[in-house]
Amino acid sequence: MEERININVSATEYDKTSKELGKVLGNMEETVHGQDDFVITDSEFAFGWHFFVASVNREMVTKLADMMGEQFNNYKGKGLDKKFVSLLSERMEGKDLKIKFALKEEMESSKFGIF
Repeated sequence: MEERININVSATEYDKTSKELGKVLGNMEETVHGQDDFVITDSEFAFGWHFFVASVNREMVTKLADMMGEQFNNYKGKGLDKKFVSLLSERMEGKDLKIKFALKEEMESSKFGIF
């Protein structure tokens, strides 16, 4: 079974955001010659925001990091997952969207006092 990076996404406009996110992830997938390397779930609406998950194949992210080399390492965060979220955030900038990303594993961690 493939390992995945699960990213919680919060957005004010699900349709527009999921479409743009799909394009960005699709371009990354094409860059590494991948196929079916990500899934974007349906959203749940609460408090004026849509909440959904983007699940990305870790192998695709590893290949992308290898291809980008030092450029990838310059992204903010410790470790592959956080650097990928920083890259994703950067690629989604300037698209006139209100969007926030968080690693699912961190959101569920008791050290953040959520559960």
